[in-house]
Amino acid sequence: MARRDAALRAMRDHDISQRRACTLVGVDPKTVRRERSPDNPDIRREMGKIAEKRRRFGYRRIGILLERKGITMNHKKLYRLYREEGLSVRRRRGRKRARGSRSPQALRPNQRWSMDFVSDTFGASRRFPILAVNDDCCRENLGLIADTSISGDRVTRELDALVRLYGKPESIVSDNGTEFTSKAVLKWAKDNGVEWHYIDPGKPQQNAFIESFNGSLRDECLNEEIFESLADARRTLALWRYDYNNVRPHSSLG
Repeated sequence: MARRDAALRAMRDHDISQRRACTLVGVDPKTVRRERSPDNPDIRREMGKIAEKRRRFGYRRIGILLERKGITMNHKKLYRLYREEGLSVRRRRGRKRARGSRSPQALRPNQRWSMDFVSDTFGASRRFPILAVNDDCCRENLGLIADTSISGDRVTRELDALVRLYGKPESIVSDNGTEFTSKAVLKWAKDNGVEWHYIDPGKPQQNAFIESFNGSLRDECLNEEIFESLADARRTLALWRYDYNNVRPHSSLG
């Protein structure tokens, strides 16, 4: 301790470098180095506020929200601050699945849509389904429809609404659920000239894009929220859908 104090006095009184002072008194420089306060405290606070609201966002998506607030920085610095603040998201890993065949790759918008159902609860364990519709080319979610019950007729009405907004898809991929194999859906596909591709039973990996989306939906939204009512669920899903479509890193970032 005495040598450490001597080195500090030499630095203060004789205006010499830390390394020189430590050499003169024979002390390890590590023992006299002062801990510096964290840099960019304002940015760290903003990152913490964002991460508190969106607990499953990684550093790239937090960076996009920071840019909207006028805070821009190099992605390496952003990652360093993100790690130092302990905001890293622990990935929830599922079981490995074997690869299966699927319809041809979508190379342009509306070439292929994918559809699936997810379910959750509101109130006193009242279960409700959520119909998710995605464009596989741009990975955009076209619709998240939540209701107490969704029949095949309701699926066709929602598809008509999406076609008016985005145009007609060339093909749609789904599982063999009763809603997707109903007479109403089969008639809609025939009348609209849309090829409907059904994956093999028990092979969700053949519809990998919508399965990946379902994982994000459950991880970032459904597992994080408790819905008080169907209206509350619809409102929360709409906000999350906006984030999913608009707060995503560019593909060039990996």
